[in-house]
Amino acid sequence: MVLDKLGSSLKDALKKITKIGLVDKKAVIQLSSDIKKALVAGDVNIQLSKDIAQKIRDRALKEKPAKGLTAREHTVNIVYDELTNFLGKEFEEIKVSKKPTIFLLVGLFGSGKTTTAGKLAKYYRKLGKKIALVQTDTWRPAAYDQLKTLAEKTKVQFFGDARERDPVKILKAHEKEFKKFDLVIVDSAGRDALNKELIKEIKDVNKVLNPDEVLLVLSGDIGQAAEDQARKFHDSVGVTSIIITKLDGTAKGGGALSACAVTDAKVKFIGVGEKLDAIEEFKPKNFVSRLLGMGDLETLLKKAESAIDKETAEKMAKKVIKGESLSLQDLYDQMEAMKKMGPLGQIMDMIPGMGGMKVPKGALKEQEGKMKNWKYLMDSMTPQEKNNPEVINASRIKRIAEGSGRSEPEVRSLLKQHKQMKKMTKMIGGGRNIKQLQKMMKGKGLKLPGM
Repeated sequence: MVLDKLGSSLKDALKKITKIGLVDKKAVIQLSSDIKKALVAGDVNIQLSKDIAQKIRDRALKEKPAKGLTAREHTVNIVYDELTNFLGKEFEEIKVSKKPTIFLLVGLFGSGKTTTAGKLAKYYRKLGKKIALVQTDTWRPAAYDQLKTLAEKTKVQFFGDARERDPVKILKAHEKEFKKFDLVIVDSAGRDALNKELIKEIKDVNKVLNPDEVLLVLSGDIGQAAEDQARKFHDSVGVTSIIITKLDGTAKGGGALSACAVTDAKVKFIGVGEKLDAIEEFKPKNFVSRLLGMGDLETLLKKAESAIDKETAEKMAKKVIKGESLSLQDLYDQMEAMKKMGPLGQIMDMIPGMGGMKVPKGALKEQEGKMKNWKYLMDSMTPQEKNNPEVINASRIKRIAEGSGRSEPEVRSLLKQHKQMKKMTKMIGGGRNIKQLQKMMKGKGLKLPGM
């Protein structure tokens, strides 16, 4: 889950407010103090944490709730507003309109620059852009091969020279070809520390490229050292945007998030996993909503749209509306789509109400393991068995278990899961809850049968 520890602390602080009968001065002071502690523990700059807590306290005590809002709801809204303001307030998209648009990625060793270059290539390629990845990291031995492999995986053009030591010469050798592309993503060298040699190198690269965007890549686990790094990179090449990586693990993340306050550059993307599609646009309002356990339906729907094709979604909707049984093949398709959307914990964070639940990590891993094993089981089934599970008897269960390398109880568990899914389908199908389904499908640009 993204920034699990910080999110958990902030949710706990808000829960205290929701449980008390009266939101008075004492409760507001306690809340602002708890939020300050949560931010400091999450590696946010101490002074920034104090400022945010003070703003929350002042507003909650001075402002009157809007019409229709309780004092409790008003206070929660203020927390949401101030945290959103701290993280950049409004989302600003990086537009790729000029041809070529040039991105220069800068950062230290271990920040994830090269992997991020590959993620950006895949992200913008999905938007229909013609992409080129360019290697100018001549310091790290594996940089050339890594970026070339990522270019092949994402099916974009690659430019580089494994033998050349001068990054400026690499750029000049290919600069005429850059004009053929919508977006050119340049991966620069890093070091263990920001020294004079690295500063000179990125200044030279920056001068030759004249990039449209200088993207500082910061690791989510960097802590408060992020502020110093951000300032020095900004002074050297003028950082325009920030990308924060490794926010899916145990990283506190607050230090990297507060780096934008130093550079006046906004966080535009966050890395939420190792896979090439594990990158998200950073939308402060959505992000804070997830942190506070309020969900993020916009990002969830976006992930769903990229994971489920329109034809499959419409086919599933028809079955649900008519109250027809969903087959094991349907369950298989659902699991394939969920796998593309990301880890179960991240998906739960985006569902309103679910993000606030403290589901043990072990339980989530166990469920993901079950789904993986169910896929093995279904891979051992015939098309008839997947489309009509009722034909699966004792002898078939034995064959499926042996063919998949799993146990017979696991086959029965899968069949039980399918029966539960059938019950849910019948509950919302057959003419019930059609208006809600229509509204949802319309929002996704899908048509319901006969409508």
